[in-house]
Order: sequence, then C-alpha cells, then structure tokens
Amino acid sequence: MAALNWTIALPEIALACAGMAILMVGVFARRDAWRLCSMLSLAALLGTAVLVVAGGEGRAEGFNGLFVVDPFAVFAKVVILGAAALALVLALDWHAREGLARFEYPVLVLFASLGMMMMVSASDLMSLYVGLELAALALYVSAAFARDDLRSTEAGLKYFMLGALASGILLYGASLAYGYAGTTRFSGIAEALAAGPPPAGLIVGLCFIAAGLAFKVSAVPFHMWTPDVYEGAPTPVTAFFSIAPKAAALALFLRVMTGPFGPAAAAWQQIIVLISAASMLVGAFAAIGQANIKRLMAYSSIGHVGYALIGLAAGDEAGIRGVLVYMAIYVVMNGGAFGCIVAMRRGGVACERIADLAGLSRTAPMLALAMAVFMFSMAGIPPLAGFFGKLYVFVAAVNAGLWPLAILGVLASVVSAFYYLRIVKVMYVDAPEDAFDARPASLSVVVAATGLATALFALSPGPLVGAATIAARSLSGG
Repeated sequence: MAALNWTIALPEIALACAGMAILMVGVFARRDAWRLCSMLSLAALLGTAVLVVAGGEGRAEGFNGLFVVDPFAVFAKVVILGAAALALVLALDWHAREGLARFEYPVLVLFASLGMMMMVSASDLMSLYVGLELAALALYVSAAFARDDLRSTEAGLKYFMLGALASGILLYGASLAYGYAGTTRFSGIAEALAAGPPPAGLIVGLCFIAAGLAFKVSAVPFHMWTPDVYEGAPTPVTAFFSIAPKAAALALFLRVMTGPFGPAAAAWQQIIVLISAASMLVGAFAAIGQANIKRLMAYSSIGHVGYALIGLAAGDEAGIRGVLVYMAIYVVMNGGAFGCIVAMRRGGVACERIADLAGLSRTAPMLALAMAVFMFSMAGIPPLAGFFGKLYVFVAAVNAGLWPLAILGVLASVVSAFYYLRIVKVMYVDAPEDAFDARPASLSVVVAATGLATALFALSPGPLVGAATIAARSLSGG
C-alpha cells in the first residue's frame, strides 16, 4: 500500500520537491534569479505533465481512500499544468518591465498548481479542503504580488477576505455532510445518500458545499470578487487566475457533484441550473458598459462559467464531456486573449482601456487578427473552437431535457457577442492610436500558437473530444 501511495502521487510529490528546490535556487542565486527560476518552473511543469500522462491508466486509490487517480484527474491535471505554463510564459517579459521580476512568483505558480492537482484527485472532503487551501493561499499572495501598487494590494485583500468566507461556508457544509453521513469519504457519502431518502441536514450541507465551490469558479451570486481582483492584479497574474484555477475548480465541481452527491442529483440540479442561468445573464449584460478590458474579461469569465455549468446541470456522461471540452478550449482561447492584453504596452506603460486598441489593425495587424480570432471564438461563432465548446454543452442540456437552459445560453451568447464585436470594431474601424511597444518573441509565440489552435480546432477535434470522453466515462462510472 505504501508503494502504491508513492506511485500514484508521484507527479504531486515531484512538483512539491521541484517547488522547494527552485525556492532555494532563488534564495541563493545572485544574478537573474527571476529568469532562472521561471525557466526551471516551466521545466518542472512540463516534467510533471509527463509523469501525469505516464501514470494515468485505469483507476487507483491511495492514502486510505483520500486520493484517487483516474482518467478524469489526468485530463484535468494536464489542462491545469498547461494553463500554468502558459501563464508563466506571459509573465516573463511583463514582470521584468514592471519591476516585478522576483523569483517568488514562479514558485507561487508551482505551489498553486500543486494544490489544484490535489483538488482534482481528492476523494475525501478533508483532502479536498487541503488541496483547495494550498492553491488559494498561493493565489492570494499572487493577487497582491505588486506590493507597491495600491490596486494590487486591494485585490489581494479582497480575494483573501472573500475567499476565507467561502472556505468557511464550504467547511460548514462539509461538517454537516459528515454529521449526517458519518464519513467524509466520497464513497461513504454516496452510499448514505443511496440508502434511502436523504436527510434534510445532508441536503443543507450539499447546498453549502455547492456555494463554496461556486465562489471558486466565480459563479453568480458568488462572483463579486472577480472584476476587482482581475482589474487590480498584475495582468499576467490575472491571466493565470482566469484559466488554471477556473479549470481546476470546474473539475472539482464535477467530481463532487457527480461523485459523493450523485445520488442526490435531483436536489442539486436545480441549484446548478439557477447559478448557471444567473452567471450567463450577468456575464452577458454586466460586461457591456465596461471600459477596462480586464474588467470586461472578468465578466466574460463569469459568463463562460455559466455555459460550462450547463453541462454539469445535465449530470450525465455527455454533460461531463461537454464541460471538459469547454474547459480545455476556454483555457486556450482565454490564455491567448490575455496574451494580446499583455502585449498592450505603449511607451513602457501597460494599457488596460479598450480604447487603447483603437486602430490596432493598422499598427499591429497580426496582433489584431489574433485578438479578433479570440473574440469571435468567445462569442461562439463557427467554425472557431469556442463554437464547439458551447455546442457540446448545449446538446447535452437538450438531451437531458434542459432545453430552456440551452435556449437561455444561446440568447446570452447573442448578447455577449455585442461586447466581443465591439473590441473588433475598435481595432478595425476606429482611428489608430500610437503603436504598441515591440513584443518579446515568447509572447508572440504564445499568441500565435493559441490563435492557430483556436482557429483550426475544427480540423482535428478528435484527440481532445476522445480524451474528454474517456475522462467523463471514468467519472460517471461508465
């Protein structure tokens, strides 16, 4: 059993050791510790992804049922690690230009990724909470990483205060689940729910746990922290927040709702339908009046969470597959969009207003083209990747009888297309501003790669959809 524990948790153990080793390298390196630690962190993330894929066949449990590895966890971990690597690359030049080139940031990204990996492999409420808080503590510090910037400090404080509240709500729900089920194990809770009519206290606990997880994915009505934190945090940190933690929290949401609380699907489905609908509507309408592009992307992310939760509301294998496909596509297109936002720098000063993109098609045509691809994809316009992400969750909802939710999703997509197309209009129609500063090669590579993946996804969707199907089947017990 001890050997099995070490084997299935090898990626997490390796990443933890790498994080501590890189921390020591940063402390003792005299010159250019930031760049050295960033390169080592990228290598650690890549190596961990290889270990995850290499050891991900079948299902295995370890640590007395606290930790599970299955194809679902493997899929989610690969997405998380890829998102973290993408965010690190976006930070390389930006942090150096902003005077934030400190080696602690890549180490924080590593430990946040470690916590997220533990989250998606949790099979007990206690291991779930440990992974969640490990990731959250690193994220709180990352939000306030620009410690001399009042907005960044405010973002970190708001995120910490509201995150602590959400953690308390989740823990209260976990205590109720333990009190009425007699165990914190996912399998034990599922057995207690399947044994007969669920106790009212257990359903109340389920509601509190769902509320805590809804905060982590910034779903309405637990979204209030998102615009302020996205605007105040350094832009590469915002990019990290918008992809990796979002993907991890959605994966955790799927595992918790369909696993231990799967037998009570009739009780939680209406909750998910409500927060999905509210998130789509708030994301669609609240972003219309935004002038700051980071705040607009915050409301956009709220809307995209609403679309993804449609698949969870369906509650079957097709719905889970839809969420996984949507999650992977969202990481790529949103990461690419933030790559374009990171490139918004004029005269050595970072730009955040949508108006700063005016005439970009004439001063930087390739950057404008990439941004247009990402905006069209987020709006769900075919044949871009975002269209297929929405298609999978909408079809799953219709097949599950949730056609009103699917119709609402289509209508919300139409409304949200307004502010995405407004950005394209500003870039291609408005009078040009001064050209942005030259982009580093690493940033150009990220934008080009994510742009091509978004634009050409329709040519070869099979690998992603196949992997998501296998992952969904392992989670749903098929």
